Amino acid sequence: MKELITYAASLFVGLSLGMIGAGGSILTVPVFIFILKIDPLTSSIYSMFVVGISSLAGGIKSIFHKLVDIKTMIVFGIPSVTGVLVARNFIFPSIPDQIFSLGGFVVSKKILFMFCISTLMFFAAVKMLQAASSKREALPDGTHIKPGFLIMQGLIVGIITGLFGIGGGFLIVPALYFWTHLPMKKAVGTTLLIIAMNSLFSFSTCYAASVINWSLLIRFSLGAIIGIFIGTRIAEKISGDYLKKIFGWFVMAISFYIVFKQFTFHTG
Repeated sequence: MKELITYAASLFVGLSLGMIGAGGSILTVPVFIFILKIDPLTSSIYSMFVVGISSLAGGIKSIFHKLVDIKTMIVFGIPSVTGVLVARNFIFPSIPDQIFSLGGFVVSKKILFMFCISTLMFFAAVKMLQAASSKREALPDGTHIKPGFLIMQGLIVGIITGLFGIGGGFLIVPALYFWTHLPMKKAVGTTLLIIAMNSLFSFSTCYAASVINWSLLIRFSLGAIIGIFIGTRIAEKISGDYLKKIFGWFVMAISFYIVFKQFTFHTG
């Protein structure tokens, strides 16, 4: 039963990534921790590989379907990877574990960051739902977008992603849609390759910290790759506006889940 649940979860992870370009880490890590009983550090490392390799497969498929803006992927993606590294190696370690306390309630770095990412995700979801309702047409790819602007935004998104630990696709898809004016489907396809760059580079820098069960990792990744092919196929068949609604409601649900998880953990 555990193995069946694991494979079903891996398919769902890929399905989420393939359809909306988000949901990888926040779905994968709980499976490794709660179902497969793997420690949190190793689970996060496993998640980097699964999300990275499946996103790469989905991104390559999107290239063949002309749903990737290569220039945006490079100009936005490389600074994004740099931002993640700067945040994880320099900014995050310099922030104290305990930020402040209110009475007997201690606000730790993790709690504060989780509430911040939840807030960002909520507003990203609201903007995407508003865009779906207004049926905004995207401008031609790259219209009036300066490389310097893309580099700066990529760096900012990378730093946010690195600090908060999750939210790559949740933040990158809206960033590409609203800031670079890519159509929704192309924003998702481009995001997959940026996530792949982020995740696989991060995995390469930290996998030596844990003993890797490569057999489990490869099996789970294959399930996610199958799921991402199904997800990208579904995304090709539905309208961009409907895709925005799916993204918006899914991200909003995850933002509430993050707050609920923090609240229940610290009051239970």
